[in-house]
Amino acid sequence: MNTDLAGITVFVAVAEARSFRAASERLDVTRSAVSQAIRRLEERMGVALIQRTTRSLHLTEAGERLYQSVRPALDDLGAAMEAVGEMRGRPSGMLRITVSSIAERFLSGSLLAGFLAAYPDIRLDITVTDEEFDIVAEGFDAGVRLGEVIEQDMIAIPVSDEQRQIVVGSPDYVAQRGVPTHPRDLSAYHCIGWRPNPQVAPYRWEFTQDGHDFDVAVNPRVTTNDMRVMVRLACTGAGLTFGMEETFRPYITRSELVPLLEEFCPPFPGFYLYYPTRRNVPLKMRVLIDYLHQRRREA
Repeated sequence: MNTDLAGITVFVAVAEARSFRAASERLDVTRSAVSQAIRRLEERMGVALIQRTTRSLHLTEAGERLYQSVRPALDDLGAAMEAVGEMRGRPSGMLRITVSSIAERFLSGSLLAGFLAAYPDIRLDITVTDEEFDIVAEGFDAGVRLGEVIEQDMIAIPVSDEQRQIVVGSPDYVAQRGVPTHPRDLSAYHCIGWRPNPQVAPYRWEFTQDGHDFDVAVNPRVTTNDMRVMVRLACTGAGLTFGMEETFRPYITRSELVPLLEEFCPPFPGFYLYYPTRRNVPLKMRVLIDYLHQRRREA
């Protein structure tokens, strides 16, 4: 049987994206090319690898077995090719990074634009999500999250200053409803809450008093997974919301929002770039680490 590495690569992309469209975008080819590659691979192997309906796509038993077998091999092949490429002294290849949506400074644009300008042969694939998952199992090179949620077996380097979460509201809403003096007062206010997806309970707002941490279930009137929606609603007087001070700072500066309950909101360690422990870190990853260290020193 001829080994079609291109077909295997397409199959792995479909298996991970669970979508022909998403796989075509990831590979920068047409959806028709993806479909044809899968069909040719299935014909050569003589077994169905993917089952597709109008609404879903999943691997067959044979497809799942093939994926589990070839995914590590492709990783090894990619690492080998990168290692050879490093011999010419120019970092290259794709860096896949998952980033928390509230990592404002990392996602601001200037940091990543500067890195791309310094290393023109490196490409970035950035997935912005607040879901927590195993970055190794999902094929990411690194992630950016708050330090408190990073697994202990990861290597982590800081990419931000200390952070803190605060309550904010529009001046008009606060003038109308009054200033809360304690987090327990929040039950009397309209609140705009956050949760990563509909299957998860709304995030409980976290505070500290006299060195003791506690949280408050605010029973939000509005719940969303989009911080922009939370900010816009708060600015228009729909209620109070809770999040990173760094996110709210421009709106506070313009007097569109006012901070509340700050005495209950102490700072905590900020965001970190984290990646798995490896004996030989790929050059493309090493230069990103060095670049972030340099930017921290300059800051």
